[in-house]
Amino acid sequence: MIRSVVRGFGAALPKRVVTNSELEKTVDTTDEWIVQRTGITQRYIAAPEETSASLGADAARAALENAGLTPADIDVIIVATSTPDNTFPATAVNIQYRLGMTHGFAFDMQAVCTGFVYAVTTADSFIRSGQARRVLVIGTETFSRILDWTDRTTCVLFGDGAGAIVLEAEEGAGTVADRGVLAASLRSDGSHKEKLYVDGGPSTTGTVGHLRMEGREVFKHAVGMITDVIIDAFDKTGLTPDDLDWLVPHQANRRIIEGSAKKLAIPLEKVVITVDLHGNTSAASIPLALAVAASDGRIKKGDLVMLEAMGGGFTWGSVLLRW
Repeated sequence: MIRSVVRGFGAALPKRVVTNSELEKTVDTTDEWIVQRTGITQRYIAAPEETSASLGADAARAALENAGLTPADIDVIIVATSTPDNTFPATAVNIQYRLGMTHGFAFDMQAVCTGFVYAVTTADSFIRSGQARRVLVIGTETFSRILDWTDRTTCVLFGDGAGAIVLEAEEGAGTVADRGVLAASLRSDGSHKEKLYVDGGPSTTGTVGHLRMEGREVFKHAVGMITDVIIDAFDKTGLTPDDLDWLVPHQANRRIIEGSAKKLAIPLEKVVITVDLHGNTSAASIPLALAVAASDGRIKKGDLVMLEAMGGGFTWGSVLLRW
């Protein structure tokens, strides 16, 4: 059967690093408070000329270089983002233009922090159905643009950045030993909207709006929802947490990450954690973490890797793949 195999990966971050200590000067918070509750020590904040499209294009170029490919080799671009450069056209089309592509097709996917998981699952469907051979999947965000910088409970949590992978069709034997995407599990429940949302939009206020979050409510639901979709992906393959080499979670909060790992009996040594360096970069957080762990040699060819995320809406999901 056809599998969607990771051929290359890449990342891009804004130039400016903002530490907790710097935030102490403008926000009523402390480094100790932020680290204790979230595990975050710094985040990257985009300059005016650094946008979701520009960061996404840089991550895409890095992924293509890592894969030994050019834009001419790509059939589809899928961009996961909640912070597009424009209401329309899609940020994916903007990135397509920046890469010099005039063939194929490109579109955005909006599932907030779960966006990259949704995008990988969608790319896998295109590849397995024969509609595409190579798909560039990008998660890119500039959440600093939608933060209320007077709200100390949210503005310290988020950062900007982009990550990308190239998925390529490859013949597999149809077993769990195959490289590529092995299973996915996606969920959503709109009844939780008020717990994590942006209070603006073209159709309602005509403004971009700001992020609003009921932190305790999100935390209360997160571990259960995340473990649910992880177990579902394992059940679809007959694999178990013991078989896993790496858990690459959405980097929202270290306590949520540790709680999920503990509930699944996954040792922390098998969990990729970058929230301390990047903060919560929403749809960009998983591909950024993948790029870090693959670059430093932790994630190696043949490793079994679980991706998982939960985002506003709520949306949540997982992808199990062999690197």
